[in-house]
Amino acid sequence: MPKILIVEDQVLIAHFLRDTLLKEGFSNIEIAFKINQAIELVTNFEPEIILLDINVEGKDSGIIWAENYAINKKIIFVTAQTERETMQKALKVQPVGYLTKPIKKIELIAAIELAKNNLKKEYIKVKDGYEEIKLYYKDILFAKSERNYIDIQTVSKKITLRNTLDNIQMELDSDTFCRVHRSYIVNKEKISRKTSNSLHIDNYEIPISRNLDLSI
Repeated sequence: MPKILIVEDQVLIAHFLRDTLLKEGFSNIEIAFKINQAIELVTNFEPEIILLDINVEGKDSGIIWAENYAINKKIIFVTAQTERETMQKALKVQPVGYLTKPIKKIELIAAIELAKNNLKKEYIKVKDGYEEIKLYYKDILFAKSERNYIDIQTVSKKITLRNTLDNIQMELDSDTFCRVHRSYIVNKEKISRKTSNSLHIDNYEIPISRNLDLSI
């Protein structure tokens, strides 16, 4: 079951959302009544789906918070407002749902199920020194095998792991990443140019196997 965070300053509504979801079998739920609680829970609880009041601490405060602290989360906005201007602002965050108060149970469950269906692993967890970090797929350029180690090149730095390329490949999304050589896995979305024997990603030239399907 996904982790769900409810960010709502009206206690009765927050409890209604939580209790309704609990009855439907969703058990991993936390509530934040204030922005500072939401910031802490995003870090410590790591929710995958956030039910977010647009005006949790003032007009459009939920939208502003989501833009800064809820990146890569599945957002379902909750609001009593139906103005077109508010909706247009909210849509810039690319929510997966938009519920208007009073909230109906069937609409809430439908929105959560839609968010579940949209959940797709978007990162891998790796050790960077003594710290475990999330590497989002969109930030990975390629992974290269170096004997018993793997170099993962991101848009900003290189991270070296004691691992095998086969293990890393199993963790990565096969729709996004491709093994192009016995020593390389690349992010297909980052390829800028292809030749008969190499691929180019940013300023890196990567060899490819002879039998590679160049339609990738």
